[in-house]
Formats: sequence, structure tokens, C-alpha cells
Amino acid sequence: MKLALFGGTFDPVHRGHLAIARAAADKFDLGLIYLVPADLPPHKGNRALTDFHHRFAMLALATEGDERLVPSLLEANSGHPNYSIYTVRRLKNTLKKSDKLYFLIGIDAFMEISTWKQPVQLLGECNFIVAGRPGYSLADVGRALPKKLRSSAELHANGTIALPSTTIHLLPDVKERVSSTQIRAVAAQSIKRLSRYVPEPVAAYIKKQRLYA
Repeated sequence: MKLALFGGTFDPVHRGHLAIARAAADKFDLGLIYLVPADLPPHKGNRALTDFHHRFAMLALATEGDERLVPSLLEANSGHPNYSIYTVRRLKNTLKKSDKLYFLIGIDAFMEISTWKQPVQLLGECNFIVAGRPGYSLADVGRALPKKLRSSAELHANGTIALPSTTIHLLPDVKERVSSTQIRAVAAQSIKRLSRYVPEPVAAYIKKQRLYA
């Protein structure tokens, strides 16, 4: 089976996240995409996160009805920062040798990949799918690579970067443009507008639990 890991804070999950996951599943014939909310993300600074159980509940509501999208507890109750290198290895230990794992990530996050924990090793663990957006190209993805890997990177016209142990695929622009920051601001002002940005069950949950108020 071909499957992917899609991590993030998902605070909250929104239509943009779902559009990226579904576009990746369609283009790369992925049987499953594990959406992994971070318990203690190392790159989110001092902003207080919504409790993990709320973020996981919203993911469960948002993905109901799409068997390819699976909310995951891989990073739940970890007690330490959730570094992707360890999460990927933990997931790989549960897979069959014949399974093929991808790491699904947005272009904005990938541009910071060199600052992540053990980025060279992470890029050697599995193939990557980078979800693009207007203004970014495959060359930008190549320039974001750790310096140690740049000289060996081969950019191809089919939208891939070949590395010695990894292939990076650029997923063409996904049309849904929305951010979790924007949604939190909207929720604080007018809960009625939320369904423009998140699935109806998620909007109802945010309203019921009085999140982001």
C-alpha cells in the first residue's frame, strides 16, 4: 500500500488541510493518509495550543466519510517535543516491507526543513510530497534542502527532485486558501462564518465547545 503521514497542529483542521490531503491521495494513489496532530510541536513558539483532545476530535469529525483520511494518535501524550524524524520511524515500524510511505507537507513548512531535527536523516526515511502554492517553484524546494543534500539533488521537469535515498514530489497548487490563524480570528468575531473555512461538523464542535472565543 502507498500511504502518507501528514502532520501539523490542526488548530483547527480546515478545508485547506483536507484539500491538500485529498489532492495528494488522488495524484499519488495513496490508500491512506494519517493526519497526525502534534501534542507538543517544536516549531510553534509560545502560542498556547488548543487541548490535544479537542484538536483530535475536530480531525475525526472532518475526516468522517473519507476512508483514506485517518486521524492518528501517533504523537498523543508524548510528554516531549514531537520531532518528525521519530514519528516517521515509529510509523514505519508498524508497516509492511512492501508498503511505501510518503511525508506530506506544505511548502511553507518545507521551506524551514533545514531547521528541523536531523533533517538529512528525515529526508532519507521516506519520499516527500510538498504541497505548493502560487509564487513557489520546484527550484525553491531544492534551495530549502539542507546544504549537505543540495549538491546531489537532481531537479526534473516532471516536478520531482531526486536525492540519493529520497524522491521529493511537488504537488501542484491546491485552490483552498485558508489558514488556522485566520479561522481562529473569525471564530472570535463571528462563529456563523466558520463553515466557509471548516466542515460543518467542525464548525458545530467549535461553537459547542466555545473554542477560540
